[in-house]
Amino acid sequence: MAFIGTGNQGTGDMSNFLRDRRVQVVAVCDVNRESDGYWDNAIGGREPARRRVNDYYGRNKDSGVYKGCAVYADFRPMIERPDIDAVEVATPDHWHALLSVEAMKAGKAVYCQKPLSLTISDGRAIANAVKKYDAVFQCGSQQRSERNFRLACEYVLNGGIGKLETVECGLPGGWADYGKTAQFKTPTDVPDGLNYDFWLGPAPVAPYCKARFGVNFRWVKDYSGGQLTDWGGHHPDIAQWGMGTQYTGPVEILNAVGKAPEDPVYNTFTEFRYECVYENGVRLTIANDLRGGVTFKGTDGTVWVNRGGLETKDKAGNKVDLYEIDEENFKVKLYQSDNHYRNFIDCIFTGRECIAPAEVAHRSITLSHLGNIAMALKASKLKWDPEKEQFIGNDEANKMLVREYRKPWVLSV
Repeated sequence: MAFIGTGNQGTGDMSNFLRDRRVQVVAVCDVNRESDGYWDNAIGGREPARRRVNDYYGRNKDSGVYKGCAVYADFRPMIERPDIDAVEVATPDHWHALLSVEAMKAGKAVYCQKPLSLTISDGRAIANAVKKYDAVFQCGSQQRSERNFRLACEYVLNGGIGKLETVECGLPGGWADYGKTAQFKTPTDVPDGLNYDFWLGPAPVAPYCKARFGVNFRWVKDYSGGQLTDWGGHHPDIAQWGMGTQYTGPVEILNAVGKAPEDPVYNTFTEFRYECVYENGVRLTIANDLRGGVTFKGTDGTVWVNRGGLETKDKAGNKVDLYEIDEENFKVKLYQSDNHYRNFIDCIFTGRECIAPAEVAHRSITLSHLGNIAMALKASKLKWDPEKEQFIGNDEANKMLVREYRKPWVLSV
């Protein structure tokens, strides 16, 4: 296995894969050699990742020394190696589609961190590539591998709260700004050891400043979609799982309201609220001022679920302990995974579809992209065709489904 992007999430994920004895990490790739600027101002980049791999394997050798992990600044020669079976893509979002597709073309299984894509067009390309190249693919929406989320969704799908009427997704707002002083947003020379032009890749040219790079890329539209897409690969994904709509989407986006304060670099929405209306009449509200997690509301009760939390009430308001319910009695049973990383490796060996496949991840993050588009247009109502993945009667909105790649980068399935 090899890793592309070893700054934030990729390094943590790599540690999980290292602990799986079926995996041998043989290469790491990052455009940054080594620097601070990551989570908790940690040091990240390709050289720290290589040291971590070599140190891990070295502890199991009599000599205490291992030097078998290769290092790359360019992903292209790495994915051509025939001895690499799988790669993780853990770069900023604007690289996800191109890297995932190129890896699948090279015959690799792909674990791609959430959010799956920067645009709806990019997400469709990834899902289409999985089918074309018959690839094993896992999106890093790890909540699907946690029992409380699966149990909540199974209970809803089995009629535990009666007819489902509304769903609420509470996501964080704001900008989790790790560089809070103004100098981080002032253009400076590119640090030694960072190929910034390669980091920008298909995104537009922009002057380097520390606030764009490392942990803060998520608050810039050219690279990500703010908290809405950061968490859009989690709670809205669970909402669709419990609604039984994970292979489709809404037909209308209503009452979209967003706020993005003026800032020299950050431009994603810090406050957001909109409704997704489905063909069966169920309404899903996604907002930063709702209770964190996912709340399913039906004619006979409610289910709220979040990381580490699960709360169920019947129609009269009495608590129901889902952990005491015999799941064997459920007629509708969902895919069970108890470890997101191991599930990916399991599926490489078995050929089974992963618990967070590309098509599902694409449909989930589409909800966030639809919201961002509606808020950008200040549209009170947008009609959406989930089969054609096009807005109905709105050319301006349809233009926002795709972003042009900066030359020479081309996304081609």
